[in-house]
Amino acid sequence: MRHHVRVYIETIPNRNSPPAILLREGWRENGKVHKRTLANLSSWDPQLVEHFRVLLKGGVAVASASSVLSIERSLPHGHVAAVLGAARGSGSSQWFGSAPADLQPLLQAMLVARVLEPASKLATHRSLHDDTATSSLGRVLGVGQCSVDDLYRALDWLHEAQPAIERRLARQHLAGSTLVLYDLTSTWLTGRCCELAARGHSRDGKRDDPQIVFGLICTAEGCPIAVEVFKGNTADPATVAAQVAKLKERFGIGHVAWVGDRGMLTSARIEQVLEPQGMDWVSSLRAPQIAQLAAEHGPLQPSLFDERNLLELSSAHFPGERLVVCRNPALAEERARKRLELLAATEGHLAKIAQATQRTRSRLRGEQAIALRVGRVIERFHMAKHFELTITDASFTWRRRDDAIAAEAALDGLYVIRTSLPKEQLDAGAAVAAYKSLAQVERAFRSMKTVDLHVRPVFHYSEPRVRAHVFLCMLAYYVQWQMRSRLKPMLFDDEYLEEASSSRASPVAKAVRSDHARAKDKTKRADDGMPLHSFHTLLKDLATLTLNVARTGANPSAEIVITSRPTPIQAKAFELLGLNSSCSQ
Repeated sequence: MRHHVRVYIETIPNRNSPPAILLREGWRENGKVHKRTLANLSSWDPQLVEHFRVLLKGGVAVASASSVLSIERSLPHGHVAAVLGAARGSGSSQWFGSAPADLQPLLQAMLVARVLEPASKLATHRSLHDDTATSSLGRVLGVGQCSVDDLYRALDWLHEAQPAIERRLARQHLAGSTLVLYDLTSTWLTGRCCELAARGHSRDGKRDDPQIVFGLICTAEGCPIAVEVFKGNTADPATVAAQVAKLKERFGIGHVAWVGDRGMLTSARIEQVLEPQGMDWVSSLRAPQIAQLAAEHGPLQPSLFDERNLLELSSAHFPGERLVVCRNPALAEERARKRLELLAATEGHLAKIAQATQRTRSRLRGEQAIALRVGRVIERFHMAKHFELTITDASFTWRRRDDAIAAEAALDGLYVIRTSLPKEQLDAGAAVAAYKSLAQVERAFRSMKTVDLHVRPVFHYSEPRVRAHVFLCMLAYYVQWQMRSRLKPMLFDDEYLEEASSSRASPVAKAVRSDHARAKDKTKRADDGMPLHSFHTLLKDLATLTLNVARTGANPSAEIVITSRPTPIQAKAFELLGLNSSCSQ
């Protein structure tokens, strides 16, 4: 806790230059004396400095305070200092170090702006410009007079530099790693001029809009390493070969285990791409493959599983692989309940159709007309394989296919992890955990697409700039990921993931939060008693620490920049990030 905060003027001798005259504040905290510089008054008239010194001591030196110091403009600053400092601490100065000198601050500005206020490049330019600034970012980086074309030049440079930056990240985070996460998503474009734009499987529900597809490579912890943009109609498995080549040829990483979903790492892709390149994998089987496995080994009854609901098998259909069968009792119960509901709902609608064929007035007739009504019901509830239908010109009957229903029910709650890694490297529980870690990539996509960084919609139309835009969003997520890791004590995020994982009954069970995280949720307070934040609300809180541009009545040409005093919450955030809150450069 701070005590006895004092603002004063201190003169610092300088051997070869005039002394520095600094406006400072000092305080005592936990028995230690601290001080920070608020402003440099070296350019002030000496008489004005003395007047100000008198005022600080409680005296009267001038007719009014405004004649000494008048605030001309206040800009939100704390969030800028935090994200910019975190970006530099994450390596952004090295990423952009080979760029032309005039582009380096612009690249930093676009990166920070993507975290703080994601928008189009036109909107970003407006937020940076001195006349329309929405934060101190443009001023701190000295880009307040940049043009939109300057931002586009910086974006073009970023596209060319992407391989080198990704190579740096890969060497930093993948050296000695066993697992690499890979997944794919899509997002739409606003125009149709880009060569990458095409209609394909949309994860955003925008079936009528052209889109791009991009794949993200992450560490096992979810830290983003590389991203690649593909044409909008590219199938998931078709992207795997390019990513394997990127790791081997561009990053120089000869062997890792790829973790991808069953739609990505298909048997064909494993045989044609991963095995020839000497890569291992962790994925899962599709439903027909699970049914095939069950037929090969007999019914997979609960008694076959261990206390963790795991059963390890091998199969002639998957030579050289370990198959870890997972049984989730809660999921099995839920699927059985839903199936009964769907069967009952389907039969209810089918009964109405059957009644319509037998009523005396406006009777439903004709095999084609009856089949059309029945087909709509079956398609609506996805029950085609569970019913045997008999349709004539004048009647309609049905019966449940109990054998098909029983076969499906036998697989309720079951999923199968497939991996080429030996048990010594990855036991059954770890294999399940590795596959579930794909949720980290999903979180990255969620953050990049909707929650935080708003990669969509993409306003660019040239292929290089579309690629650069997506890469910029990935770098912004990298900075955000690093910040979240450091700021966890102030956030609702779980700080003790290993503790939470160890408290689960089995790797198959639903993920739980640690006792510490649940306590934070209940009290809404951190361990030090301060209110907890989400990442977004913490940034908003930091933004209230302002950078103030002031002038004096005695010397109006002299501009003074003063930052406001941080609150305890703001000071804690900067401490966790390893930054100085008073730093404006």
